[in-house]
Amino acid sequence: TNGVFEIVVKKPQGPSPTAQEAIWTIDLKKAGKVTKGKAPAGTKADVTITMDDETFVDLASGKLNGQKAFMSGKLKTRGNIMLATKLDGVLKVRCTLVHTCNVEPAGPS
Repeated sequence: TNGVFEIVVKKPQGPSPTAQEAIWTIDLKKAGKVTKGKAPAGTKADVTITMDDETFVDLASGKLNGQKAFMSGKLKTRGNIMLATKLDGVLKVRCTLVHTCNVEPAGPS
């Protein structure tokens, strides 16, 4: 997979009038790393994928397929939709590495 993913995860609206969101950039084109926030200067996301936090957890854990999430409206894309279809594989590799290496995922920031 050769591209830059920008993942936007929105928390469902609660008592506050606006939803909160978190953004991560997965750069598999140049740097091969994940950063919190929008793509750094000089790097442009090839695809932006937006979903709520429950959908993200289900995708990351393998409970939900990315194509099904897209078709049901749980996941929205902007940009290279063909690259977006590879998100499942990217998340599976990450989860395998975390569990195999016995590394705990980072907690909420």
